Amino acid sequence: MKNKIIIPTILFICVLFVSFFIFVKEKNKQTSENNNLTISENENVKTPEEIIQENNNSEGNIIEQNSKPINNIILFYGDGCPHCKIVDQYIGENKIRNKLTFAEKEIYSSKENTNLLIEKATICKIPNNMIGVPFLWDGVKCYMGDEDIINFFKLKTNE
Repeated sequence: MKNKIIIPTILFICVLFVSFFIFVKEKNKQTSENNNLTISENENVKTPEEIIQENNNSEGNIIEQNSKPINNIILFYGDGCPHCKIVDQYIGENKIRNKLTFAEKEIYSSKENTNLLIEKATICKIPNNMIGVPFLWDGVKCYMGDEDIINFFKLKTNE
């Protein structure tokens, strides 16, 4: 009687284990395919080394003697993004544009701006599926989210 229960139980556990293993393998495969799809959609994405080299050679960047880029701040935003509106409201109310020079790039309607955002996020080792707006690149570090970006502006303008 015990053998009649033990053998089906062992078989059931084996089937359950194999099913779980296949499920995990398929999930990893889908995640890998999604990451490859995201990268292939943005074929012009460069490696961090290429971006750094390009930034160092570009005429638009101002480089101090210690090779630290300045005036290289980019704020990425999306039209209709509620968190971007919070940042924009803070910038307007505190006259940040008069105190600090930075570029503003809308990403929803510009593939070029989206690719630039991905390049900057890649330097900061942020996976493509984790990138969001508002996003600020200060020439060295990435800041994401309204609170982090507002705190960055407060720090830079001594407020």
